Amino acid sequence: MSDGGFDGTVLGTLIMPYCSGIGNLIFAFLLARKGSSGEEVMTNALVNNVTNLTLLIGLPAIFWQAKQKAKAKEAKPTKGGGPPPAELHRLSMLFTLAAVLFFTGAVWALGRDGQINFNEGLVLVGLFLFWQCFHVFEVLKTRARGNKTRGLRLVVNLSLLAVGAYASYLSIDWLVNWLEKADKGFLNVKHLGWLSGWLMVLPNAILALYYGWRRKPEVVYTSQVGDAHICIPLCVGVFALFHPLKLPVFFQMGVYILCGATAVHLLCVGVFGKLPRLMGFALVAGYAYFLKMGLLR
Repeated sequence: MSDGGFDGTVLGTLIMPYCSGIGNLIFAFLLARKGSSGEEVMTNALVNNVTNLTLLIGLPAIFWQAKQKAKAKEAKPTKGGGPPPAELHRLSMLFTLAAVLFFTGAVWALGRDGQINFNEGLVLVGLFLFWQCFHVFEVLKTRARGNKTRGLRLVVNLSLLAVGAYASYLSIDWLVNWLEKADKGFLNVKHLGWLSGWLMVLPNAILALYYGWRRKPEVVYTSQVGDAHICIPLCVGVFALFHPLKLPVFFQMGVYILCGATAVHLLCVGVFGKLPRLMGFALVAGYAYFLKMGLLR
């Protein structure tokens, strides 16, 4: 897809999130169909997003930041005198990170009464669709400039995604039914949101570690941040279209940690153009604090 005209930032924002976030969307749909209160959906979303923006961005910065820095020095202006690709990616990342603050803030504002109802869910889904339309037009502009075609390859890739989505639907449906009957220590329905969040974040971990190893920090960033958009606001909004979504007790704490991590990324990308290794350690420590406060409360 990169060869077909999708630059790293658009690829990470428009395509990768559906590959890694389809499980979260299916999870929200299944619980809505079962008539759940929605607390586990919000827990799943917070676990997914906080893990993305702390652990899965922090670890690649810790292990591969030195070589990323060396590669950044090689960025050169384009032949037409425009900004280098690295600068364009940086600006796109800042814009994508800013969207996380707006989306998380919207959920926080709409849920101040302790739940998200149908009308509020409709607003959240509309926000997400508008965001995706923006990136679709970005792809069309890129295609118009470069006259690149995708055709059959794009159809094949989307077909494979559909097959994987159906397989995910079957497996997640089985998992939810199994946990509802399980009662073995931590593995029970009381921790459904946490367990499903960790399980569904594994594809994000593969993306983060793979593209960190490939020295493509822009894809690491946008794939994790883009997946966060799938959970908040889309998964939350989709569930609220079926039933009012009740917020978990640690919702406020999770939102504060999520917004704090996003602010750190905005500062580091805006000032340094990357996430320093030291901040990678800080984000991993922040994730450990999130686990302590969320699970032991």
